[in-house]
Amino acid sequence: MSDTPRRWMTERLHEGYLTAYRADKVYYEEGTGQWNLVIYENARFGRMMSLDGVTQVTEHDEFIYHEMMAHVPILAHGNAKNVLIIGGGDGGMLHQVTRHKGIEKITMVEIDKDVVDFAKTHLGVICRNAFDDPRLDLVIADGSLFVKKPPLKYDVIIVDSTDPIGPGAVLFTQEFYRDVKGCLAEGGVVITQNGVPFMQADELRSTMEKFRKLFTVSTCYLATVPTYVGGPMAMGFGTNDESLLTVPLETLEARFAAAGFATKYYTPEVHKAAFAHPVYVKEIVAAA
Repeated sequence: MSDTPRRWMTERLHEGYLTAYRADKVYYEEGTGQWNLVIYENARFGRMMSLDGVTQVTEHDEFIYHEMMAHVPILAHGNAKNVLIIGGGDGGMLHQVTRHKGIEKITMVEIDKDVVDFAKTHLGVICRNAFDDPRLDLVIADGSLFVKKPPLKYDVIIVDSTDPIGPGAVLFTQEFYRDVKGCLAEGGVVITQNGVPFMQADELRSTMEKFRKLFTVSTCYLATVPTYVGGPMAMGFGTNDESLLTVPLETLEARFAAAGFATKYYTPEVHKAAFAHPVYVKEIVAAA
C-alpha cells in the first residue's frame, strides 16, 4: 500500500466527457502516464482497477455486470452443463458462473496468465476462491484461436472482453463470432460485452450486424453499471433457439429458486425487463 497523497484518477474514454475517481490509497501501480495499471481504493466504489486510464472493474459495482452477464444466459438456457468464458481474467465472471452447481465444466480462456495471478493477489474481493473450483479448466491462450478448434461444444459462451481497441478488437470481428457460433451446442447462447450504447452506439451496432448474419435471435439486453458511465450497458445475446428469449417469468423464478443463491442485482423480473429497450437502443439495433 502506498502512502502517497490522494490523487484523482481521470478517465477520458469518451470524447468530450471526463470522469474522475479519487484514489484514497494506491495498492499497486505499474507503468507511467496514460499506459499504466493502477489498483487503488475509492471511498464510493472500494477497490478499483484502472488499465491504460480506463476503469476495468470495481469492488462495489462489479456484481451488476458479472451477475447479468452470467445469470441471464445460464438461467435462460435452463440446463447448461458446459460453459466457456473468454477473457474475464479478474475472476468476477468465473465466480458468478461457479455458483450454478448444475454446471459440470467451466472452461476459461485467458490470454495472459499474469492477469489471473494478479487477480488472485490483488482482486480477491472480486474473484473470491473461484479459481479453486474443481470444475474449472483454465486455458492460457488467445481466445480468438481457441474457438477455431474447441475441444467440445458449449451451452453458454460468455465473451468478457475489453472494448474493441487494441488487442481486444479481434473479439469483435465477424470471423470470431462465426467461430464462436461453431463452438455452441444445440440450443446454446453467446453473450458479449457491447459497451454503453449512448456513448458507444457503433460498438453495439457492429456486433448486432454480425450476429444477424449468424443467429436467429440477435439482440441485446441492458444493465446499469455506475462506473460504465453514460447510461445502461448493452450485452449482446445471440442464439438459434428462439425459446431462450421468451422463457416465462414463472420458469425463471423456479430455476432461480432451485439455483439456491442470493444476488444483489439479478432477479427473474430484472431478467425479463432487461430485454425491453428504450427507443434509442431499438434504433441502434434496428439499424444494424
